[in-house]
Amino acid sequence: MRLPWTLAATLALALAACDEPVAEGGAALEAAAQSPGPERAPVLLVPRPGSATARTPVAAPALTDVVAAPAAVDRVTGGNGPRHRLIEPDPPFRTSSAATFNEPWAMTFLPDGRLLVTEKGGTLRLFNPATGQTGTVSGVPAVAYGGQGGLGDVILHPQYASNRLVYLSHIERSGALYGAVVVRARFTPDATGGGHLDNVQRIWAQVPKVSGQGHFSHRLAFDAAGKLWITSGDRQKFDPAQDMSTNLGKILRLNDDGGIPADNPFAAQGGVAAQVWSLGHRNPLGIAFDAAGRLWSHEMGPMGGDELNLVLRGRNYGWPLVSNGDHYDGTPIPDHATRPDLEAPRAWWTPVIAPAGMIIYSGTLFPGFRGHAFIGGLSSQALVRVRFDGTGAAEHRRYPMGRRIREVEQGPDGAIWLLEDGANARLLKLTPAG
Repeated sequence: MRLPWTLAATLALALAACDEPVAEGGAALEAAAQSPGPERAPVLLVPRPGSATARTPVAAPALTDVVAAPAAVDRVTGGNGPRHRLIEPDPPFRTSSAATFNEPWAMTFLPDGRLLVTEKGGTLRLFNPATGQTGTVSGVPAVAYGGQGGLGDVILHPQYASNRLVYLSHIERSGALYGAVVVRARFTPDATGGGHLDNVQRIWAQVPKVSGQGHFSHRLAFDAAGKLWITSGDRQKFDPAQDMSTNLGKILRLNDDGGIPADNPFAAQGGVAAQVWSLGHRNPLGIAFDAAGRLWSHEMGPMGGDELNLVLRGRNYGWPLVSNGDHYDGTPIPDHATRPDLEAPRAWWTPVIAPAGMIIYSGTLFPGFRGHAFIGGLSSQALVRVRFDGTGAAEHRRYPMGRRIREVEQGPDGAIWLLEDGANARLLKLTPAG
């Protein structure tokens, strides 16, 4: 039987699914969204009106226990995950604060161990963990800041050591319309602890620009072959995610200069469709490759139904035709199970975690973490750990962090670094406990 929704519960779940306040949310929702959401309880498994099936946990083989500790604890994992018996320190890491930033959004390590950090308002910072010094990088393009928009992701070209190319995503405005763009530029550090960008080239843009300041996504990644991957959100417009005349609601694959690879699945269609690798996405805010070269992406669901997807060539992931969540007004959306022709998530969460940022750990500092995904949680104020079983996935553990977590990155020595969300947000370093 479905639990009754009150207005307060509806607003709370809407907050949980939201990244940040946006104009379309209304005054009450915007006020709620500006306050951190509570720590979420384990997944609520209930059928929904109009659902083909009740939402029940999916059986899975038992997983091996990890790092030894005095006691074991049974926990219910999120989404469709099975129960796991966890044996490890709780948490298995120590947390130290290295610096603070104003609305940070993303970070990436330079080969010398320094960090580039984007601040949503339009500033690019250079932080030196060895000295604690923070400098400013000039030459950043003008940024349209507001709602969920501003300066976004930052990554290095695979041959950065020789070409010093940095890639940035940000929002630009044309009248009352907004859209994400990606630029690349040559980065030169300076003697003051900052640096400068020059030869800035605009290599990609969301098409078309639309009204509103939500669901830009604009996460970036390079694969082992040097192809550039971009997540492009549905911009809270729903239908464009299924419309191949736009690149909204899609995951895109490009050459490093913004050109279109001839082997893209829709290359023969031409136009923006040629950029598309997969479609039917809502608001993908994390993207990472595993050791086998498989691409994983998570995205925010509506009221429920956050997703972790295995991104496959030419597949349709269903938004807004299907979801394991509902619209914010309570209107049901058909479940993924009703459309087996559309690609279903490998893991999902209701209540949501509001995912942001992701790594798949490959270091040696935490041997028990190798191959696991770590996802930042905004409303859940947590670091969410996911274990993979080939092409399957399930939440393994959730570490409360007490603040909204915007970004996750792996350091050169294998430490895990987190960026909190909002003003006076801390850069946190996680190292093994004990």
